[in-house]
Amino acid sequence: MGKAKVLRFDDVERIAVAGVNWLPVRRALGATGFGVAAFTATEPGEHLIEPHDETAGGAGGHEELYVVLSGRARFALGDEELDAEAGTLVLVPVGVHRSATADEPNTVIFAVGGVPGAALPPSPFEYWFLAQPAYEAGDYERAIEIASEGLAHHPEHPSLRYQLACYCSLAGRADEALEHLTVAFSGSDPRVREWAAGDSDLDPIRSRPDYPN
Repeated sequence: MGKAKVLRFDDVERIAVAGVNWLPVRRALGATGFGVAAFTATEPGEHLIEPHDETAGGAGGHEELYVVLSGRARFALGDEELDAEAGTLVLVPVGVHRSATADEPNTVIFAVGGVPGAALPPSPFEYWFLAQPAYEAGDYERAIEIASEGLAHHPEHPSLRYQLACYCSLAGRADEALEHLTVAFSGSDPRVREWAAGDSDLDPIRSRPDYPN
């Protein structure tokens, strides 16, 4: 198992190339799961992102997420312009021409890129995290709808099935709750039985004779 690596922007080499100041963050960290870099501009008007569309020679064919960390940037995205203050996130698909310049001193853009679809399927936790607001609001049907989307990618995942068992139990859908719980109990995560032992969400189905052991 590898160790986490920590790096400060100030420690990353700044390379003036293609009219921008490029920080090769991916290489500096040794990241292999995605492309990642940063771009800096000291003065307004300096280029941050060189004009490109991710289809030309040298491009990785990546969709790119740009995060304005500080300052302010002006993006050209196809025929549109975007004024992006610090905290703005801009996702640009392959084929859309993009560039950016600084509108304020000391503007920094962080960029993450990857081949479209490479990050899919989403992690299992994403589905029950997305369902949490509906669960907390007592809208259990909506929580079921959201979390059930994850079954297409993770049909046997114990934690996802457990969460669905809880939502279905609270929604009065006992048969479905028991089905989900049975799958969860038969999975590879022994913690689900520990969770179930004291989880009031399952109280509506706990006395059922077909409650899984």
